[in-house]
Amino acid sequence: MEKLPKIGIPIIIAAIILIVVLAKSAVTIDSGEAGVLFETFGKGVVTDEPPMGEGFHLVAPWNKVFVYEVRQQELFEKMRVLSSNGLEIQIDASAWYEPVYNDLGHLHQSLGQNYLDRVIKPAIRSAARSVVGRYTPEQLYSSKRDVIQDEIFIETKKILEKQYVQLNEILVRDVTLPATIKTAIERKLKQEQESLEYEFRLVTAQKEAEKVIIEAKGKAESNRILSASLTDKILQDKGIDATIKLADSPNSKIIVIGSGDSGLPLILGNQ
Repeated sequence: MEKLPKIGIPIIIAAIILIVVLAKSAVTIDSGEAGVLFETFGKGVVTDEPPMGEGFHLVAPWNKVFVYEVRQQELFEKMRVLSSNGLEIQIDASAWYEPVYNDLGHLHQSLGQNYLDRVIKPAIRSAARSVVGRYTPEQLYSSKRDVIQDEIFIETKKILEKQYVQLNEILVRDVTLPATIKTAIERKLKQEQESLEYEFRLVTAQKEAEKVIIEAKGKAESNRILSASLTDKILQDKGIDATIKLADSPNSKIIVIGSGDSGLPLILGNQ
């Protein structure tokens, strides 16, 4: 085997060095990610320029690139907090969040890649304790779930306002009460519902009774007006009309006996 020429050894070494340098200099950033450049011999974390976007980049081999996911991410949290009367409540919630893209350098410089555990989780837990502590277990179980969800979101967003993190939504998925408290609340709600139904039936019956009374009064008033309008002359005319109609019937026989006190004929008829 022939020995390599002396010139070949430096070329091989140079090629190896070049490959190593290129490997360290080439940075590929995937979709939904961004890179923060750290200049080892410069100003450190670059904060006055936008982060490195998706694609292929070449950087000096002595510099570093820290890659962050910049898409919306979801955090699931199970928290045990106290209600206004000191009972322990379990809240199952999730948070949608993402780093502020243009402040990615500041985020890396102040919090680092572990910003989720450093600021987001403590902020959500603090807001949840503060909000839930304002309500009773009954309110949390029945009518206030949407309210506490909105309030936790507002308070968490306020805490994270200057932390270079964007909070998009807080969702309260479940509120778990102690079994004895839950049973007592359900029993109370059932009793309240039954009471409301009973009151509704009473009101309905009362309205029906009022309706009957009003109809009866109207009918009585109608009869009074009709009686007042029936004079002797009108009654006499009514009797004559009835006599004529009866006489027109082919199967009727009419016998005029006399007149009553009102001056009307007394009529006997048969078929």
